[in-house]
Amino acid sequence: MSLVHKKMKIFSGNANPALAREIASNLGMNLGDSSVTRFKDEEISVNINETVRGADVFIIQPTSKPVNENLMELLIMIDACRRASAKSITAVIPYYGYARQDRKTKPREPIAAKLVANLITAAGANRVLTVDLHAGQIQGFFDIPVDNLKALPILANYFIKKGLRGDDVVVVSPDVGGVTRARELAGILGTNLAIIDKRRPKANVAEVMNIIGDVKGKTAIMIDDMIDTAGTITQGAQAILDAGAVDVMACCSHAVFSKPAIERLRDSVLSEVVVTNSVPLSEEGAAVDKIKVLSIASLLAEAMRRIYEELSVSVLF
Repeated sequence: MSLVHKKMKIFSGNANPALAREIASNLGMNLGDSSVTRFKDEEISVNINETVRGADVFIIQPTSKPVNENLMELLIMIDACRRASAKSITAVIPYYGYARQDRKTKPREPIAAKLVANLITAAGANRVLTVDLHAGQIQGFFDIPVDNLKALPILANYFIKKGLRGDDVVVVSPDVGGVTRARELAGILGTNLAIIDKRRPKANVAEVMNIIGDVKGKTAIMIDDMIDTAGTITQGAQAILDAGAVDVMACCSHAVFSKPAIERLRDSVLSEVVVTNSVPLSEEGAAVDKIKVLSIASLLAEAMRRIYEELSVSVLF
């Protein structure tokens, strides 16, 4: 159903305009007329080139790398729309940066995920729409409604279409913290579950310790919420193959892919890496045949439609 004649407007920052255009197309709309540029000193300049007075505004901007640049773009766009008398502003953040800094694990450590929540709220957002937060408790960091959608059904449907279900397949969680996510995928696919028990000596460095569960003779599907440097996924894949699996695949919601992730994935034993377009894939990543990108545009578009029409969003969970 086209919403173009109604008071719904969609704007995009520079983080992932391709996803924003696809979402708008799903809603039978065009993106709002805006520009986000830089002054000579690199300050961000935002221009909203059409009226938003009384409109329900949706600003699509994942806070992926460059994280600080994209976050500031989002905050300034929210502020611009608030000062232009928008009726409501929903920050659509397919990937929520700083989410891994969600608690204190040692003295004098910040909780940056909470700080970002405060900034988004202070800028003037009335609602947040996101996908697969790294930690569910981040929803509680906001004093405004937060809808945290799941990309897992989209990933699961892809594997079902490939015929990967039943006793010949095993879903593997790369760590204990991801067991709930892996169990959910295993339930949809009707497979058993395995867990990689590992320790992390320092940030972005993982060491595989033990595999809990049977992977011998099976096709293994590893699932995580994000792949950053790909150390955990590629080491885990090798350990699974060494334990007797016949094939190892991986999937995640957010392809963060910090260096040297793409090189590691390309050279790994993984036969396929399935990700979503919450974060735009670089040219280098797009050139890797084993990386498959699924779109979450229809999921976000339906959630936005339901928010605008004041319908339940919970059915999408």
